[in-house]
Amino acid sequence: MRFGWIVLLLLSFPVLEAIGIFWMADAIGGWVLPWLLLDVIAGVMLIRTERVAWGARLLFSVQSGAHPLAALFASGRILLAGGLLVFPGFISDAAALLLLLAPGTWSRRKTDPLRPANDDVPSPQPSPSWGEGASATPKTIDGEFKREPDDLLR
Repeated sequence: MRFGWIVLLLLSFPVLEAIGIFWMADAIGGWVLPWLLLDVIAGVMLIRTERVAWGARLLFSVQSGAHPLAALFASGRILLAGGLLVFPGFISDAAALLLLLAPGTWSRRKTDPLRPANDDVPSPQPSPSWGEGASATPKTIDGEFKREPDDLLR
């Protein structure tokens, strides 16, 4: 039995969580129940939010040229942390906190210099006047357009 210790650890985990709950109840008293209820609420909110956000995170990583496995890994860490928060106990809460605070879980997106439409790319500063030092590029782009009848658009 090569991996017997892993099975033993998985089977003893709920027992260790129960012992931890009893120790914390002895230490802080009745505040254990509100703590565990808030953990369940936070875990469910994390899972529900990430259930919606993983698709957008994956789509952005594909659009920006990043590897989509990194986005899936970040979503998986957040989902696992939410599941650990739903499971009652303080050991699982500490593990969920470590997963949530791990580097890369909440990383900001990087600016893409090839796409000026990014929100985080700074916009050019307006020139002070139209006299000396004014920029040569106009602020308005002139063009022509032709309105098509509505029946041709269908």
